[in-house]
Amino acid sequence: MDFDVVVVGSGLVGASLALALKTAGLKLAVVEAQPPQPVAGAADWDNRVYAISPGSAAFLERCGVWRELDMARVSQVEAMRIVGDDDRSELHFSAYDAGLRELAFIVENRELQRVLWDALKRAQHVEVIAPAACKALTLAAEAAQLELGGGRMLHARLLIGADGADSWVRAQAAIEVEMRRYHQTAVVANFATTKPHRGTAYQWFRRDGVLALLPLPDARVSLVWSTTEEHAAQLLELAREELAAQVVAASHGMLGDLTMITPAAAFPLRLQRVRQLVMPRLALAGDAAHNVHPLAGQGVNLGFRDARELARVLLQRGAQTDCGDYHLLRRYERARREDIVATQFTTDLLQRLFNNEISWLAELRNFGLRLTNRRSQLKNLLVQHAVG
Repeated sequence: MDFDVVVVGSGLVGASLALALKTAGLKLAVVEAQPPQPVAGAADWDNRVYAISPGSAAFLERCGVWRELDMARVSQVEAMRIVGDDDRSELHFSAYDAGLRELAFIVENRELQRVLWDALKRAQHVEVIAPAACKALTLAAEAAQLELGGGRMLHARLLIGADGADSWVRAQAAIEVEMRRYHQTAVVANFATTKPHRGTAYQWFRRDGVLALLPLPDARVSLVWSTTEEHAAQLLELAREELAAQVVAASHGMLGDLTMITPAAAFPLRLQRVRQLVMPRLALAGDAAHNVHPLAGQGVNLGFRDARELARVLLQRGAQTDCGDYHLLRRYERARREDIVATQFTTDLLQRLFNNEISWLAELRNFGLRLTNRRSQLKNLLVQHAVG
């Protein structure tokens, strides 16, 4: 089977990229090993959520999926309050002060996956091949050859790896990746609160990691507690009431008493730098191309910016008929490199800065929060970059 573009991975980035190419005049396929399944009891809240920037929301709107979200399950972040580990140094961000309607939208992973998958299945310009296991990849001069389970062979001018941090495509292409474990785990869960959050996202930089409470609709919040592996294991062993009490104590009772409404889950944290994003006939996007610490909430937005830029390059290829041409793909790599490097550097620096016991660094990081809070122009620049 011959295609112009084959996307491996139908997650948030892969699916949105395929949908963004609907007017590119290309023959497209998406290969997925494990298609999302309808979740029993979907009225419950997903314990994994994303802070979607306004820029990413606009991209998803152009893909035709943002309007399909159940907006009763989406919360707007209108302000953000960051507290240092001395409990006195603070940094505040306000959408109103930055001239914006919102800083971000908090959306469940399951809800995003649902609307993207439904749109993929309806898309007339995309052939969805799922479930399908990838068996072998050969990058030849004229096409990428992808062998699937059962012996089915796909030929593509361009193959895109959007298959996650442990990318099979990246490994098959022998693209080097530098990986460093943070020896931290992100513990996630959702809670009902007794005090209103008023659309404010809270974040505490602590000696044991970073704790964030993100606003969900009504009196609910989503916890992301990035902490040491040992502390995370202890948190996961707690009963619901005990974990809620730990979060109340760590957040200084900012949102009153908490009642756990979803089971806790966890995932390991790491930094991954990929040496190259493109090769002849191949490009990487999303977590296959980079992995960052979640303290800034930029991981998924970084991936959506990959999808947006790669779609732009392919849509504006002009007289170039070969969408897998290396020089064409280099436009994408050059356009994305600065954003990726800057985000990885900033999140890694903040993680290192707050994850140590050196006294003078503690003073420096808290002074930095206070100083930034007094510089409205600097805060607005940070907001403008974050909203995409």
